[in-house]
Amino acid sequence: MEKLVLWLDEVGIEDIPIVGGKNASLGEMIRKLSPKGIKIPYGFVVTAEAYRYFISYNRLDKKIRDILERIDVSNVKELEEGSREIRNLIRSGRFPEDLKAQVIEAYQELSQRYGVENVDVAVRSSATAEDLPNASFAGQQETYLNVRGTCKVLDSIRKCFASLFTERALSYREKFGFDHFRIALAVGVQKMVRSDLASSGVAFSLDTETGFRNVVLITGSYGLGEYVVKGVVVPDEWFVFKPTLEKGFRAIIDKKLGIKDKKLIYDESGVGVVEAKVDERDRNRFSLSDDEVLTLARWVMEIERYYSKPMDVEWAKDGETGELYVVQARPETVHGSKKSYRLEIYKLTLPESEKEKRVLLKGIAVGKKVAYGKVKVLKSLEEAEKFEEGDVLVADITDPDWEPLMRKASAIVTNRGGRTCHAAIVARELGVPAVVGTGNATEILNDGDEVTVSCCEGSTGYIYEGKVDYSVEEVDVSELPSTKTPIMLNVASPDRAFELSFLPSAGVGLAREEFIINNYIGIHPLALINFDDLSVELKEQIEEITVGYEDKKSFYVDKLAYGIARIAAAFYPKPVILRFSDFKSNEYAHLLGGSIFEPAEENPMLGWRGASRYYSDKFKEAFGLECLAVKKVREEMGLDNLIVMVPFCRTPEEGKKVLEVMKEFGLERGKEGLEVYVMCEIPSNVILGKEFAEVFDGFSIGSNDLTQLTLGVDRDSSLVAHIYDERNEAVKWMVEKAIENGKNYGRKVGICGQAPSDYPEFLRFLIEKRIDSISVNPDALVDVLRIVSQIERELESES
Repeated sequence: MEKLVLWLDEVGIEDIPIVGGKNASLGEMIRKLSPKGIKIPYGFVVTAEAYRYFISYNRLDKKIRDILERIDVSNVKELEEGSREIRNLIRSGRFPEDLKAQVIEAYQELSQRYGVENVDVAVRSSATAEDLPNASFAGQQETYLNVRGTCKVLDSIRKCFASLFTERALSYREKFGFDHFRIALAVGVQKMVRSDLASSGVAFSLDTETGFRNVVLITGSYGLGEYVVKGVVVPDEWFVFKPTLEKGFRAIIDKKLGIKDKKLIYDESGVGVVEAKVDERDRNRFSLSDDEVLTLARWVMEIERYYSKPMDVEWAKDGETGELYVVQARPETVHGSKKSYRLEIYKLTLPESEKEKRVLLKGIAVGKKVAYGKVKVLKSLEEAEKFEEGDVLVADITDPDWEPLMRKASAIVTNRGGRTCHAAIVARELGVPAVVGTGNATEILNDGDEVTVSCCEGSTGYIYEGKVDYSVEEVDVSELPSTKTPIMLNVASPDRAFELSFLPSAGVGLAREEFIINNYIGIHPLALINFDDLSVELKEQIEEITVGYEDKKSFYVDKLAYGIARIAAAFYPKPVILRFSDFKSNEYAHLLGGSIFEPAEENPMLGWRGASRYYSDKFKEAFGLECLAVKKVREEMGLDNLIVMVPFCRTPEEGKKVLEVMKEFGLERGKEGLEVYVMCEIPSNVILGKEFAEVFDGFSIGSNDLTQLTLGVDRDSSLVAHIYDERNEAVKWMVEKAIENGKNYGRKVGICGQAPSDYPEFLRFLIEKRIDSISVNPDALVDVLRIVSQIERELESES
C-alpha cells in the first residue's frame, strides 16, 4: 500500500496523482523556491490512496455508482438530491484505525514544529486531476479554516472527501468528460497564517481580462482570503509592471482602493471562522503597503519563471509576525494555454447620445463580450428551477455552488465581487460576459426585464435597457499584413490599453490626458490645489472622491500617473506619445469645482487652451501636477518610452516658456532621454516650421484643428459642417509642408488626426509624401493596415 500521509517537502509536481495539484505545487515550491526567499507554511498531505482506502473501508463504491447512474446531472433538482445523498454517505463513514493514527501523529508533529499543543491549520481539498493546463477545478471542493485539535482535523478531512461530490464538481466533470471514479481526492493540512489579523488575497502573473503577460495583478482585502475568492468584497487591486520591476524600479503602475466593509476572522471560541466589520479607517486605506506589493510581485514572477507558465497564486499576511506567505499556486487556465491571439472585436452600434439614456447600472466588466437576454433574479439556489438557458443571471454573489446555472446563462450580473472573485474566474473560463460589483443589481433589475450586458467598453461593464445591436469581428492578428509605414494607435482609455497591445501597432501616436482627467479624476486641479479655500459642500464632495488622500494634490498626480502608466506599460518599449491636457475653458468648467476657476469665453476653441495655460500664473501650478505625474511614470516606474507632446502652441516663444515650466517641475527635455513633441495643428506651426523644430523634437499633425484653422470653419457648427474636409487642397498643402519641414530640419513627423481613419485616399497622399508614422483609432487599425499595405505594394510596383 502507498503511504497514506506525506509531508509537503516529500512531494513535488510529479506527485499530482498521489497528492493533487494544490499539494504537489506547494511541495514543489517548498523544495525549490523557499531557498529563494518565498515563504510557504509547512504541513502534510492525506493522500489520494488514503481517500480510496476510506471509500473502500466503508464499502461506498457501489452505493455512489448507483446514485450517479440514476441522476441526470443537467437536471438541477436531481443533481442537488444525488449530490447530497453521496456526501452524507461519506460524512457518515469511519476512518480505518491505521489511517487515523497516521493523521494524528502528523498533526501532533506539526504542532510541535510550531511550538504549540494544537496548531491552527487550514484543511484543503485537492483533487488529483485538478488545475490541469486546460481546466480549473478552483473552488469545487471544500476548505476548512482555523481547525484546531485532532478530532476537528479528522472531521474536516472527512468533509473534504465528501466535497469531491458537490453539485458544482459533478457538473464540471460531466462537462469536461472527467470520469468521476478516476479522480480521487487528497487533503492538505497546512499551518494557518494569521491573516485574520492582517490581509490576504490572490495574485496572477498576467492580466486576467486580456491575458497581457507583462504585469502581475494583485488583489487583497482584510482577513482570511475566502472573501476575496468568493467575491464577498471588492478587493484592493494593484498592477505591477514586470520589465521595469526587474530593472529595480518601483513599478506599481496602477492601484485601486476596494470596498472592504467586512472580513472573515477566527471565531473567538477557537474553532472555525466568523464575519466581522472592517472599521472605516481601514476601509479607506490599502490592505498592503507598496513595499509588500512589490515583494509579492517578485515572488509571483519567480513562481511563474519556475513553472514556465502563467500562475494563479493565493497569498496571506500574518498579523502576528507581519510576514507574507504564499499559500497556494496553480496554473492560470484561461489565457495561459492560448497559443495565438485572435482578436474578437465586439462593438455596440448604439449612438453615444443614446447610451447614457439606456444605462440601468454599471459595475466591473469581466471579459470583452456583449450578450442579450431576459433577467432572472435569484436570491438563492432554491429558485434555480425558474432559470432557463440564455437568461441573464442576476444575484447578490455567485459562489461555486452556482456553476451549473452559470453555464446556462447568457450573462452574469452580481451585486458584489471583484475581478478575481470565483464568479469572475468561472465567467472568463466559460466565455460568458459578467458585470460584478454593481452594488444593487438585484434591486434595480426585475425578472423578465430584457437587457443587454456589455463588457466591450473598457473595465466598466454596462447593463442597458432592452436589446442593443452589436457587431462581432474575429481577426487573427498573425494574418494581418505588415507595413513599411509605422501605424500607431490613438488611445484614450487606459482600461483598454492591455487589450489593444495585442494589435500589431508601432506604439501609441496619441494618448489623451483629458480622458484620464475626466473619467478617473473628475475634479478640477485648481480645486485640489486650493482645497482649503473651498466651500464646505464642495469639500465634502471632493472628500468622497479622494478617499485615502490627505494631500489632495497627490490624488491628482497619482491618478493621472496610473492612467498614463497603463498605456505606456501596455506598449513598452514602443514609443507612447502623451499629449498634455487640452481641455478648453468650457470643458474644464464641467469638472468638479471647475466653474470657480474657469473664465467665460466667447470662443473657447480659440481661447485659453494648450500651451497658453501651462506658463500662465493662473494655471501653472495645475500644469505642474501633470509634469509630476509624467516624472513619476518615467523615473519611478521606469517607463522611459513615454514621450510628451504640447498641444495648441501658437508661437515658438510659447514653446520655450512651456519647456522652462516643465524644467521647473522636474521634466527637462533631453534629460534621461525625454523627448518633447509639439502638435502641428495651427498654420503657424507649419509656417514657422524651422523655428518650432529648434524648440521641439518632433511634430504630430492634428488634422482636426489644422483643417478648422486653415479653412476658418468651426468644427462644432453644423451650419458650416459641409465645408469642413481634410481632403481640401489647402489642408493638404499644409500637411505636405509640415512633412517637408520635418525632413528638412531632422524632426520626425507623424499624424494623429481623424482623416487617416476615415479616408483611404488621404492615406495614399500621406504615404506618397513619406510621412514618418500614421496614428489611427483602434477600431480603424485593421482596415488601415490592409489599405496601407495595398497602397505600398501599388506604389512599389509603379516605381
